[in-house]
Amino acid sequence: MTVSTRAPSLQAWAAAFTDASNSDAEIQAHGKYFTCSYLIDATEHTFVVRIESGKVTQVAVDPGPLDVPYQFAIRASAETWREFGKSVPAPMYHGIWAASFQRDMRLEGDLLALMQNLRCITRQIELFRVIGSPV
Repeated sequence: MTVSTRAPSLQAWAAAFTDASNSDAEIQAHGKYFTCSYLIDATEHTFVVRIESGKVTQVAVDPGPLDVPYQFAIRASAETWREFGKSVPAPMYHGIWAASFQRDMRLEGDLLALMQNLRCITRQIELFRVIGSPV
């Protein structure tokens, strides 16, 4: 017997990410000044996450290159993002620094905005272990 599973739609993932982030106690405790927009580039799909005062206000799915502005980008292959989405990620897929040093992840753009909000962004990426990878 073959069981087929279907990944949730990109919009369903964006809604799950928004809910998980906005209800996460750690992000809300640290995120009073967490206001920025950033791109998650997973090769197959892209997402621009807009955060205002610690709350995700928009997740744009596959926007055009000039449709939604962002301050920085986190780029990696779909395979890398899938590894981040595992409940127990393999070594070097547990955080953006490890993946950028040892895997194919790249951090681009206004890295000051990334560093100013690092704990909240790190926590948002950790939420992938709960809600799954965007791709």
